[in-house]
Amino acid sequence: MKLELVMVPVTDVDRAREFYERVGFVTDHDHEVSEEVRFVQMTPPGSACSIAFGKGLTRLEPGSLDNLQMVVADADAVRAELAGRGVEVSEVDELRWGRFVFFADPDGNGWALQQLPDWSADA
Repeated sequence: MKLELVMVPVTDVDRAREFYERVGFVTDHDHEVSEEVRFVQMTPPGSACSIAFGKGLTRLEPGSLDNLQMVVADADAVRAELAGRGVEVSEVDELRWGRFVFFADPDGNGWALQQLPDWSADA
């Protein structure tokens, strides 16, 4: 089994698409199936899993997802890149299990970017 798609509840589909494009996600699909259904699928660079949002796709309340997580190679570099694109991001949070940067989409769906620790240093 492979996880390939996560639904993200949003209030404004166009605003969400613009935000995730600013973050660096690639738009795979944007289809208006009917007046009640619009499907937008976007994928972070290098990811095998995509997100989808739109109209008529989920019963979750916009902003109800908390701590969707992606792994990055360099938390400082990704933080600087996102801040440079106008994304409001946290400072890098140093924890034993990794270095984290946090941000939220316009609806408040929360994201964590984790730089994994170098466990070989403990050996």
